[in-house]
Amino acid sequence: MRTFIIIWLGQAVSIIGSSMTAFAFTLWVWELTGQATALALFGLFTQVPQVLITPIAGVIVDRWNRKYLMILGDTVSGLLTITVLLLYSSHNLQLWHLYLAVAVQGTFVQIQELAYLASVSMIVPKQQYSRASSIAFLANSSSDIIAPALAGVLYVVIGLAGILIIDITTFVIAVSTLVLVRIPQPTIAQAETQSHTNLKQELYFGWDYITARPSLLAMLALMSLFWFTYNLGNSLSSPLILARSGNDAKVLGIVASAAGLGGIIGALLVSTWGGFKRRIHGVLLGMVGAGLSQTVFGLGRVPLIWFPAKFCSSLNFPILGSADEAIWLRKVRPNVQGRVLSTHSLVERVASTVAYLIAGPLADYVFEPAMMSGGSLAPILGWIFGTGKGAGMAVLYVLSSLGLLLVGLSGYAFRTLRDVEIILPDHDTSAE
Repeated sequence: MRTFIIIWLGQAVSIIGSSMTAFAFTLWVWELTGQATALALFGLFTQVPQVLITPIAGVIVDRWNRKYLMILGDTVSGLLTITVLLLYSSHNLQLWHLYLAVAVQGTFVQIQELAYLASVSMIVPKQQYSRASSIAFLANSSSDIIAPALAGVLYVVIGLAGILIIDITTFVIAVSTLVLVRIPQPTIAQAETQSHTNLKQELYFGWDYITARPSLLAMLALMSLFWFTYNLGNSLSSPLILARSGNDAKVLGIVASAAGLGGIIGALLVSTWGGFKRRIHGVLLGMVGAGLSQTVFGLGRVPLIWFPAKFCSSLNFPILGSADEAIWLRKVRPNVQGRVLSTHSLVERVASTVAYLIAGPLADYVFEPAMMSGGSLAPILGWIFGTGKGAGMAVLYVLSSLGLLLVGLSGYAFRTLRDVEIILPDHDTSAE
């Protein structure tokens, strides 16, 4: 685990810097526009290029040095942050600049994340896949605690420029740690190289691999539906809190920190316990737990409800995420994981992109007007959600949260899905 831990430490520092920047962007854009759509578009412009690059990214990751691909991702992100800093410092920064920056960054981050995930099976024994995944979640959750708290205070003191400088420094640290380690490359059999000689075959390989295994296809359908439903609500989380707290950045930061604390506890739980023996239970029960917690969050109108609800929601994501990753890493051969996992990522990102695309307009132009005083839904739902700014977003958030609950419970209805670990052999015991 030594190599994995070194990589993880560098990426953890980088994630904190990037999360601080994302938090600062949220405040800057909300101050500028006051619209949920403007914030939701960040998710859209991040997802669209990732959708477009993902099929090719899988081929790249299976053929190129994965260490260098991770270094490339951090380097490009650092250069883009420097560009935004220069635009801001010269008073030329506009909203479309940020959208363009996150679009370009998303392209390279997709390759970087895929290279990282595909490297796990080369540097970590399979018995530790769930723990390695939970440790990765620990970095994200730690940033959710540290970044909003720091950014919320520093935004007032040093402004967006100061936070961008911190982010640039963290990218330097991340690249430095990657330079120090060696990441083994999978062996590619000569027969396989000859059988995938043209790009079209390479691009379709992941899809053919998954569709030939109905249990993996069922897993992919389940997770895609989950992420669509989740992002439909999650893209509204920040504007919902700001709308109902009077644009209080401190409340937004504390809610984010509560979510981060829940993620840390969940990650520590999995890394210590190891997760369910049947990983699929971690996936499905994690979805149910997230759905219940987020329903409570959407129904709440005050921080005292938001804090524990976000904590409990985030507690579930390391459990379900590490279980999902462990299943894929166990069932897919290392030398084709780049292409197969890229297809996995592509389908999920398409689902998320659609959610980001429709969430903002639905909130701003359908649910928010309907929940204003005299709106069409106010007489029916006003007693539950209240009326006025933020009430419509709360309705949509709760609908998406109930959807998460239903997705998780529905997984137990299909044997192909609930018995995925029994039906499919591990890659090191398969005769493939």
